[in-house]
Amino acid sequence: MKAVELLTYAITVFVMLFTVVDPIGLLPVLMGLTGPLSHKERGRIVSKAVLVAASVMAFFALFGKFILLYFGISLGSFYIAGGVLLFLISIDMIFARPSRARETRKEEEEGKRRLEEIHVFPLAIPMLSGPGTIATVMLLKSLAEGDPLRLLIFALSTVLVLVASWAILRAGAFILGRIGQTGVLVISRLMGILLSALAVQFVVDGIKSLF
Repeated sequence: MKAVELLTYAITVFVMLFTVVDPIGLLPVLMGLTGPLSHKERGRIVSKAVLVAASVMAFFALFGKFILLYFGISLGSFYIAGGVLLFLISIDMIFARPSRARETRKEEEEGKRRLEEIHVFPLAIPMLSGPGTIATVMLLKSLAEGDPLRLLIFALSTVLVLVASWAILRAGAFILGRIGQTGVLVISRLMGILLSALAVQFVVDGIKSLF
């Protein structure tokens, strides 16, 4: 029974984080931002972006609980807020709309940084590690509190998501050439449906925690 619970938790962590980060959905953005660059230069930017995103996720995984305590936010309230935020992201994914929780405002997009700086903004923040990703990391970490095995699974699953995202973004031109823009939209919508169900479950868990 314990093994089944741990496996379920591992799958939940990987699926939720991979869906929220959505590296496949980021491919058109990456190619648009790095169009003039060579494959080697694009790969260097992707590697830096993933490292920055990993640092942001690690910070909130380690200190997110203390931030909530400082502001007097209960875990149940955070579950509900995080679930609502993830649900909004899932709606944007399903209807193929730009998500305000993951992307920049139009004015900021029009004033993009120099190419050598895009690994921080907008790739790492807010695309790879935006509010939705941060909320998900904190929610999933809270589910592992007090269980060393779950904490290990959480860490390994997060690293696996980052490695998978790095590999997908590095192979951006190849993947887009094979599945095309339509393929990206189909995959993003399927992941959006899955994310919406997981988001509702977080809201339900939060309500149970409060009452």
